[in-house]
Amino acid sequence: MQTIQDVMSSDVHYVGPTDTIRRAAQLMEEFNVGALPVLDGDALVGMITDRDIVVRSISKGKDPESDRVGNVMSPEAFSCHAGQGVDAVLAAMGDQQIRRVPVIDQASHKLLGMVSLGDLARTQSTQIDEALRNISSDNKQ
Repeated sequence: MQTIQDVMSSDVHYVGPTDTIRRAAQLMEEFNVGALPVLDGDALVGMITDRDIVVRSISKGKDPESDRVGNVMSPEAFSCHAGQGVDAVLAAMGDQQIRRVPVIDQASHKLLGMVSLGDLARTQSTQIDEALRNISSDNKQ
């Protein structure tokens, strides 16, 4: 069985809840990513996406220099463990309608990496179609 550890990216950039929206956007641009985990110390406390920035901050006229990541992030981030099977995580991504998942250590709960649909597509192409259909569906749960 292939595990998440086999396919995840371990070079992960992150922000803290007190970082500015501008800082999060700059990191997204610099590293060409659309989402960043939000850590408070070593603890994963949420995720922030480019969509969160646009919908929850910019469109409301908030100042990206003073608005904080903690104000716009999604606080209950779905995560997985490095030892979990790829099939199970891929199915959960489809059910949760998400494209990127933080990978945490099961014992310490520290961030180990990220796994994306792109990472999984390299090894699980037959199941990607179903996950994409679920993620793209209008039936939000």
